[in-house]
Amino acid sequence: MATAPVLMADQGRTIDPHEEEAFLEAIDRWLERSVIPVVMEHDHADKWPAKLVDEMVELGLFGATIGQEYGGLGLPATTYAKIVMRISSYWMAITGIFNSHLIMAAAIERFGTPEQKAKWLPKLAAGEIRGGLALTEPNAGTDLQAIRSVARKNGDHYVLNGTKTWISNALNGSAFALLAKTDPDANPRYKGMSLFIADKRDGFATGKKFEKLGYKSIDSAELIFEDYVLPADQLIGGVEGQGFFQATGGLELGRINVAARGVGLAEGSLRLATEYAQQRETMGKPISEHQAIQLKIGEMVTRARAARLLTLDAAEAYDRGERCDMEAGMAKYFASEAAVANSQEAMRIYGGYSYSKEYDIERFYRDSMLMCIGEGTNEMQRIIISKQWVKRNPA
Repeated sequence: MATAPVLMADQGRTIDPHEEEAFLEAIDRWLERSVIPVVMEHDHADKWPAKLVDEMVELGLFGATIGQEYGGLGLPATTYAKIVMRISSYWMAITGIFNSHLIMAAAIERFGTPEQKAKWLPKLAAGEIRGGLALTEPNAGTDLQAIRSVARKNGDHYVLNGTKTWISNALNGSAFALLAKTDPDANPRYKGMSLFIADKRDGFATGKKFEKLGYKSIDSAELIFEDYVLPADQLIGGVEGQGFFQATGGLELGRINVAARGVGLAEGSLRLATEYAQQRETMGKPISEHQAIQLKIGEMVTRARAARLLTLDAAEAYDRGERCDMEAGMAKYFASEAAVANSQEAMRIYGGYSYSKEYDIERFYRDSMLMCIGEGTNEMQRIIISKQWVKRNPA
């Protein structure tokens, strides 16, 4: 069974390097023992990895970035990113199970009332409640201010109506950080948005699981709210109109996670390509000795390394408590593109065998493109990067 080592991260979210390495070694052992043997079976069948989820709870991954005072590990974002990189280098999809969960927990921990933190964070850290993030709607993805879900206050509760889509953990999650309009007529629009802790109860329904190209085994579905009644004390922070900033603030950690997933995919593709290039022979020698393959591997190594350094740079800024939307945007943009490029090059190195589902590389290829879309498209990331750069460097 998977067990979590005791970590001594302090309130500044630092960790002793030896303790970090011990945790990463525990992750490596878990990957070798439990994940690698079943990944292909689960991915091909698009089957929910229930046993692995239970083991992730035991490892403490559902409380990875939740403060120790609430029962979490209190890990710094740098350590969290390294964990995500390791796991994603073998199977990216399962990191999505605890990523959305931890973004929800971060919103409560950063913006919630003392009562909300005391009630929800210990259960989230223990994996007793499996969380998710309910922002996207059929008509509103990157443009969050275009959401149409409305929550109207009625005494000591809210009545919410609306639909969310492409929600990770929709079927197997039990509570979500849900963004809705409490003042649909507000101008500017973001001032009328609020973030709620929405647990499953009457009026809360889930649609069918979407069939996806990649990112298999993880449920993505619609959430449907029809006269859904939730207590007023589940408004995060207790004040209306703060939801847009609460939600987008949590996306910094989410983008660091996606960047780390991109690093894992880029490094995993590189690992597979390197192994195959030394085993496959043409013209009497391994293809790794052919210049055309060497050029590809040289580019892949450099991309993966640059993606890792950008991601750790963003994570370090997050740990220092600095605004890091530019750093997180750069990391997410570059690392996700590196994942796509490296998986494609690995496919070329494998040649015809890359199209066989008997080889892992086709999964990396299918999974990588999602990283360019999720947590804000790369087109939007470049706009964010540009605006922040100009703002920081006035003429």
